[in-house]
Amino acid sequence: MQSSWFKYWFNSPYYHQLYVHRDDEEAAEFIDKLIGLLKPRPGNSMLDVACGKGRHSIQLAEKGFDVTGIDLSEESIAEALESESDTLHFYTHDMRLPFWINYFNYAFNFFTSFGYFDTLREHDDAMRTIAQSLKPNGVFVLDYLNVKYAESHLLPSAESTVGDTRFLISKWYDEAHFYKKIVVEDPLKPEPIVYTEKVAKFSLDDFNQMFARQGLVIEMVFGDYNFAAYDVNLSPRLLMIARKKEL
Repeated sequence: MQSSWFKYWFNSPYYHQLYVHRDDEEAAEFIDKLIGLLKPRPGNSMLDVACGKGRHSIQLAEKGFDVTGIDLSEESIAEALESESDTLHFYTHDMRLPFWINYFNYAFNFFTSFGYFDTLREHDDAMRTIAQSLKPNGVFVLDYLNVKYAESHLLPSAESTVGDTRFLISKWYDEAHFYKKIVVEDPLKPEPIVYTEKVAKFSLDDFNQMFARQGLVIEMVFGDYNFAAYDVNLSPRLLMIARKKEL
């Protein structure tokens, strides 16, 4: 594994400071609609992959499901653990490594929490972890950016101030990736700190192939959080619902 920008950035207090606006109300609304679509049974087991601080996991557990969240960020999991209960569990875990096998009815990966790795093999490893964690006939929901929409709506630069900290953000892309450079100007630090996010430009065809290699079949594709039809040029999201083949 090469240099893992996400391991340091997602574990940084600046990451949480910059993205503090991601609110629980938005998460709750999406989860309500998703559960209405999927109609899982009460008590079904669910895996939230790259769960962050657990905002989606918490919403799912409150609806009567047994939820496990995993994330690479120790800082995020430490906060998520404050909400742990008999039906809500959190672990620090790298999605590229095996987790529980044939255990969950559902697995989720929300908010483009995929596509971070340097090689296709690593992405396949992550997809294998998710597929193996599902019971036969289990369901996987992957929420990703839509490449063409992201290209046409990309804002090259932005600036944000949170408290005394200033964030200078620049975005660009090449054939294979989107990039976001975050320059953090903290008055308590002698010089700026720089982080660079990198996300792969995966298309629906790419995911079809990745899923198929792990015995997952895409059954539904949507273009936003209201489950509108997917349009490769106009949809803001690529929301895929796949099922694990029965043995």
